[in-house]
Amino acid sequence: MEGQAYGAGMAGGSFDAIAFIKKPSVILRLFSLLFSIIVFGCISSPVGGYYEGQCVYNNDPNACNYGIATGVIAFMACIVFLILEALFENLSSVQQRKMVVMADMAFSGFWTFLWFVGFCYLTNQWSKSNHPDTVNVSNPQAAIAFSFFSIGTWAGLTVLAVMKYRQGVSDMFSSGYGDPSNVGSSPYPSYPGDNDPYQEPPFSGPPPQSQGGTDQYTPPTY
Repeated sequence: MEGQAYGAGMAGGSFDAIAFIKKPSVILRLFSLLFSIIVFGCISSPVGGYYEGQCVYNNDPNACNYGIATGVIAFMACIVFLILEALFENLSSVQQRKMVVMADMAFSGFWTFLWFVGFCYLTNQWSKSNHPDTVNVSNPQAAIAFSFFSIGTWAGLTVLAVMKYRQGVSDMFSSGYGDPSNVGSSPYPSYPGDNDPYQEPPFSGPPPQSQGGTDQYTPPTY
């Protein structure tokens, strides 16, 4: 089972860049990385999320800080998980693969929730904003739009991580562990018992008898 779990083959194989790029998880990760750049880039831009030093989202600095922080951390996380995805085939330990998959599952699920909160937060504050006509509205609106798109990509990553985890657990059980038919089985032949009507028990002869102080030995019948 070593090296054959959680959706990956034997460890030590050559890296195939084309096959790596075509993985659904890698595609979604690259889109998530791009969306995160757009979100924090649009908000942190001098003509984006700020006007005369004030956050354009209803003058709420927490809204701008939330969008920037969520995007920056998502960007760094995407890079880390892309590296782990590239090295995943060379992880010979099943426990290491399990830890990577569980980390991906937990982080992706949590960041899906944070993107949802961020989308609702930015949308609400933007709807309350009273900004002059000179404010560049395209960047704040783009940040809101790509926050919404990020919900979909991170939710997809969560689903793929859950599927990979379930596949890994299924592979562990299908390898023979936990199979009731294997419990108590032995590769050695069983000793002849009373259930065999054609097998006489060993040493079935009468016991040695003693008559008049003289022991007469009777050999057993096999």
